[in-house]
Amino acid sequence: MTNLSNAALRSLKAQDSDATRVAGATLPGFVPFGAKCSTGQQVGTEHSADAHGLSAHVGRSVDPVACARFEHAGVEHLAASRPGRASAFCPTRRSLLRGLAASAALMGAGILAGCGAGAGTAAPGSASAAPGSKLAAIKARGQLNAGVKKDVPGYGYFDPAVGTYEGMEIDLCYQVAAAVFGVSYEEARERELVAFTDVTPKTRGPLIDNDQLDIVCATYTITPERRESWDFSSAYRTDYVGLMVKKRAGFKRIADLDGKIIGVSQGATTQGLIEQMLKDEGIDATPEFLAFSGYPIIKSSLDAGNIDCFAMDRSTLAGYMNETVELLEPEVKFGEQQYGIATKKGSDLSPVVDRAVLDLAAAGWLDEEIDAWGLV
Repeated sequence: MTNLSNAALRSLKAQDSDATRVAGATLPGFVPFGAKCSTGQQVGTEHSADAHGLSAHVGRSVDPVACARFEHAGVEHLAASRPGRASAFCPTRRSLLRGLAASAALMGAGILAGCGAGAGTAAPGSASAAPGSKLAAIKARGQLNAGVKKDVPGYGYFDPAVGTYEGMEIDLCYQVAAAVFGVSYEEARERELVAFTDVTPKTRGPLIDNDQLDIVCATYTITPERRESWDFSSAYRTDYVGLMVKKRAGFKRIADLDGKIIGVSQGATTQGLIEQMLKDEGIDATPEFLAFSGYPIIKSSLDAGNIDCFAMDRSTLAGYMNETVELLEPEVKFGEQQYGIATKKGSDLSPVVDRAVLDLAAAGWLDEEIDAWGLV
């Protein structure tokens, strides 16, 4: 094969944008599809050129520390399924030209090391990481990306007055970061080693799957079904479902909810737990359920009379209690909820997170946090 000349590049730039093929040419510093790098990954399957200034994604997933080499022995740009987008496996001509320039510049500076580039030296006492691992990616980035709630006082709440998150789960995220980076909890907070993103029950799983988040610590109930998709730490909090109603409604028994509307959160397990409780307790009631995108809108709907009951974990409801509402038959405990920190399935981060939770429980820190934040 021959190197692509400047004349060939100019010719390539001028060709039609829908289908371009440069047969038998290889760009400098690139290797064929299917070749394996030092990480053992196949080029063109789980590598991205973005980390080295190339805009084309190679394969299906993006790894910011992965190899910047990909196949151009027979460059082929296929028409995209949507206008203006390149094929999933072939870059646009413009991206190709930008990539070639970026690649040449990086090689000229002596920093294009190819696959498996190291992420730097881990801090003493930090969790060890293999190249290409989740731990390595976090350390290279310098922050732990955490998904938390923004509307659950005591757990995860964004205070707009000061522009910061607060709550037990926020503190717990900093403890996890401390374990990952091998620093104290106080140092993790001082250095802001956590980047927070607010999540909902509907978004938290997908954000782990696409690697936008490293952990989700957001009143995430551990269930056998969820364990099939994500790893969970040991439980750091156990709670039960509560039924909040307006005092003026006059409800005295759970059976009074027959034919009434119960508001629940999208993606939560609450509806199924209520239905199971009605069956287990032999309560003759068939309520309707409406799913909402967030807790504040459920509470607003209850206050406005659009729903008759706000159902959620009791400690979550505690943040919305006032003199106008009450829990319906609070002595009936049902729907045990065990909260865990979720991580990507099979990630080397998962055992580090679990060990951190277990150590905090053994030290009594979790109990102190529950008291400090007034969780019921």
